[in-house]
Amino acid sequence: MPNVTIHDKTARGGPDDGLIRKTELVISSVLRGGVLLSIAVILTGVCYYYVLRLLGRAPPAAFPDTLAQVSAGLKAANPVAIVTAGLLVLLATPVLRVAVSIAAFAIEKDRTYVIITAIVLAILLFSIFGIGTYMGRPGVTAMPNSSFGVLLFIALSSMFAGFIGALAGLGGGVFIVPILTLIFHVSFATAIGASIVSVIATSSGAAAAYVRDRMTNLRVGMFLEIATTAGAVCGALVSSMLDDTLLFIVFGVILLISAIPLILRLGEELPRGVQNHKWAPWLKLPGTYSDRRTRQEIPYHVAHVRIGFGMMYVAGLISGLLGIGSGTFKVLAMDTAMRLPMKVSTTTSNFMIGVTAAASAGIFFQRGDIDPMIAAPVAIGVLGGSMLGAKTLNRMSNVHLKKVFVPMIVLVALSMLARGLGWL
Repeated sequence: MPNVTIHDKTARGGPDDGLIRKTELVISSVLRGGVLLSIAVILTGVCYYYVLRLLGRAPPAAFPDTLAQVSAGLKAANPVAIVTAGLLVLLATPVLRVAVSIAAFAIEKDRTYVIITAIVLAILLFSIFGIGTYMGRPGVTAMPNSSFGVLLFIALSSMFAGFIGALAGLGGGVFIVPILTLIFHVSFATAIGASIVSVIATSSGAAAAYVRDRMTNLRVGMFLEIATTAGAVCGALVSSMLDDTLLFIVFGVILLISAIPLILRLGEELPRGVQNHKWAPWLKLPGTYSDRRTRQEIPYHVAHVRIGFGMMYVAGLISGLLGIGSGTFKVLAMDTAMRLPMKVSTTTSNFMIGVTAAASAGIFFQRGDIDPMIAAPVAIGVLGGSMLGAKTLNRMSNVHLKKVFVPMIVLVALSMLARGLGWL
């Protein structure tokens, strides 16, 4: 373990540790509450949907994709509108988490992070209500008539995606999109919409546990979210102007090349010889995490803050351009550039990817690309898998975690190349 000393308030036992702990618990509770409420509403709508089918009463053959349509559907006791409302609760959870974080940092009297978090919230709201409204195509979209067996299989497949996503800091879309398009012949746009839901579900489900267990570095996450949300907005704005085929190929190649430094340090349990970047103490980025496997408090420094910030912008740009969580790029930025321990990188990536996805979720919803009867089993399965993954990660070493993450990088890169070359 590296011999480092932490001099900022984020270290355990610091003068403001009690307030910081309350902030962590409040944010964890918001995430957990949003997840539980969304599951309850989604399950209510799904059960009602199949009860109507058993009674021989045909459920609606279309689903709403505007708030007005959802509201009207709820008043009419439309089961699909109920499922959609549950999904909207899930999509809104990262936004609420950011808003609550402003109040939490204000209670800590941390003006720097009140400002940082307010900037993130402003970018997020602009993306949802500005770009989302402008780029969306409101209306009622036709819905395929899925059987209960199909939805159950999608949920079980999504549980695996959520489990791996929680361990590796990914959103699960690398599995969700191929499963939906190749096995169930779902359109690519609808599969991407379900992928966005899976990213937010993974983030909310796993991050609630990681924040509670003090594995996530909140300040690193909030600071870098400025870059990743700004990148996501820019990506969404120019997505229609660029050729997706070329983008998938370029980013697939970049991802494979970016993985090389991580592969060369595959046996490194903790980063060694890391010195704080000059911005790190001012931004209160260094910290510690509790390692249940070794039963120790592991301190760490944060290097190359500017490079990490720039890489996060690129990660957000990729998310907005291609409709993916870009968790692999986030983990690589924190592990390779900023030299954070792998556990901190993956858990902080999980904390962030939901916000990045929320920045483009409004666009996908208003385009009619989020089919509730496909996204619902994806959300339920991913949430279950992500919670299981969060419990598993705490007992893994950083070396074993890298051995899980590296194949995921290769898989994501190959998936991008396959899409770009028209094989997927």
